[in-house]
Amino acid sequence: MREHIWANHAHVFPEKSKEGATVNDLKALMAECGIEKAVCFTCFRDQYERAGLPGDSLDWLYSEIKNDDSLIGFGTVDFERDDIEYQMDKMLSYGFKGIKIHPAAQEINIMSEKARRVYEKAQKDGLFLSFHTGLHWHRIADYNVLLFDEVAWHYPELRFSMEHIGGYHFFRDALCVMCNAKRNSEHDTVFAGWTSIEMKENGLPGEWSISDDELRTVILQTGNTRSIFGLDFPYKKADYVKTAIERIENLDIPEEAKAGILGLNLKNALNM
Repeated sequence: MREHIWANHAHVFPEKSKEGATVNDLKALMAECGIEKAVCFTCFRDQYERAGLPGDSLDWLYSEIKNDDSLIGFGTVDFERDDIEYQMDKMLSYGFKGIKIHPAAQEINIMSEKARRVYEKAQKDGLFLSFHTGLHWHRIADYNVLLFDEVAWHYPELRFSMEHIGGYHFFRDALCVMCNAKRNSEHDTVFAGWTSIEMKENGLPGEWSISDDELRTVILQTGNTRSIFGLDFPYKKADYVKTAIERIENLDIPEEAKAGILGLNLKNALNM
């Protein structure tokens, strides 16, 4: 088994908010799957309020991981509030490295005024953004994957990942955005999140499936340094994670690409 695996994209919740999704549950999965470090996203406001705890989800995540070097905190923004910069300053004060944004679930337009305030400050302060991409049952005009080219154009030093690589329906759009973003910077800014992209057992694609040939194409067209492995915990369990790691190890891509996907690219993207 490969040593020093770093993984993105773990959602964590207070115990009373979602069963089997606590920080301790994540730690158990990491131990079973041989993962050294993982990025954990705090939950959204409505998910936190279910637990009936004081403060907000940023306070909660900080208290849960502040003494744990194996976990890297990412905040979430409550777009119903206007104090966007205050929320982001709190994340920075807690040492969080980035923000999880789910445009469809949060029902925001990718290029809305509040979203652009997030991008402006994240670019300035070096926060990494992990976006959900792909079908998610909200108005597609708000989160059409090609809109991420606008984000990359207007904020050329902003680093972000397109999680799920657009899913089955928008994979080529996501790849197009990544290839087009080569114009922006001397360093990598737009990353493919290799998260929940398994093929179905019958060999046909599901809503998030990305084929082996498509994954190889990501590496061919974007290089070895712009893909990052994601867990999608707690929605994916240890058996899936181990199978996903094995899939990457067996893929016909350069060894440098495998090392990057399974840790080095995330480490570099977060400047760690």
